[in-house]
Amino acid sequence: VQLQASGGGLVQAGGSLRLSCAASGRTFSGYGMGWFRQAPGKEREFVGVIYWSGGTTVYADSVKGRFTISRDNAKNTVYLQMNSLKPEDTAVYYCAPKTGSGSYYLGASYNYWGQGTQVTVSS
Repeated sequence: VQLQASGGGLVQAGGSLRLSCAASGRTFSGYGMGWFRQAPGKEREFVGVIYWSGGTTVYADSVKGRFTISRDNAKNTVYLQMNSLKPEDTAVYYCAPKTGSGSYYLGASYNYWGQGTQVTVSS
């Protein structure tokens, strides 16, 4: 099982990026798919999650209104559209399926963490 986040890069403040998270080896249909990020010297932080049923999404307050999560179940891929980026959004971004029963904002509720993608926002 592999999860690969991609689409990161260097962008100026106010710009946009679209991250993708592709799963291979198995399908994660039926699971919520979460995005987390980790900045240097900081703990991993919940960004948002999209659920299988109805595509319900939940976002961290810090990104609400700027970030949008979507998923293409046929492609086993989840997307994170990031607009109005700020320097404080700089981090490595990861995706993972919510395979546990714990709270959606806890990293321990997720599994199969793959390689992240670096997002750097310059001021």
